[in-house]
Amino acid sequence: MLVLDKTNFDEEVLQGQGYILVDFFGDGCAPCEALMPHVMELSEKYGDKLKFTKLNTTKARRVAIGQKVLGLPVIAMYKDGEKVEELIKEDATPENIEAMIQKYI
Repeated sequence: MLVLDKTNFDEEVLQGQGYILVDFFGDGCAPCEALMPHVMELSEKYGDKLKFTKLNTTKARRVAIGQKVLGLPVIAMYKDGEKVEELIKEDATPENIEAMIQKYI
């Protein structure tokens, strides 16, 4: 899983090709921490079909605000630099994330 920050988000996601999943998380976000192992498992399962990335919004607030990420956790799917779908807060469950991945692979 590729770790994003404010220096590489544009290049890796907004200028990226194909489908890219971004896990937006923050320091001290308990639901984010609970979700992380599931996202890692999904990256191992589907990593050959799409790119998995994660961004710590605590260290990249402007990037998060620019992507309209206002609450956490957020799991977003991008295609060729455009956000096509996102799961926010309570909707960001392991089952919903896998269902979203299934739609795009």
